Amino acid sequence: MKNRITAAVLSVGAATLLSLGAIAVPASAQAQPVINVQIGQPPPPPRAERVPPPRRGYVWAPGHWEARRGQYVWAPGQWVKARPGYAYRAPEWRERGGRWEYERSRWDRDGDGVPNRHDRRPGNPHRH
Repeated sequence: MKNRITAAVLSVGAATLLSLGAIAVPASAQAQPVINVQIGQPPPPPRAERVPPPRRGYVWAPGHWEARRGQYVWAPGQWVKARPGYAYRAPEWRERGGRWEYERSRWDRDGDGVPNRHDRRPGNPHRH
């Protein structure tokens, strides 16, 4: 009897979590949204960074400002494992309607700057 009650409570709890969207899916399995944060003030100017010597099989991801708890925080540059056939696009801030929107870094398959999920012809190397 006790096991049935426990199972029922767990089932109700799991259903509640699912309905609230409280279960996290690993980032690699999620579709990455283009804009994930908005702030009313512009980010500070980028900091000067010394880029280390090139590393085979890696791409330099430059430092950038991120928004955390409503404030800008500097995220230093780092080496990111290269993805053959893709171009790395660094994160950037854009102003839209008086708000600053953050576009996360991404990998672009054909180098045209259009995120592949919005690209009608991804993989076309002649389109720029």
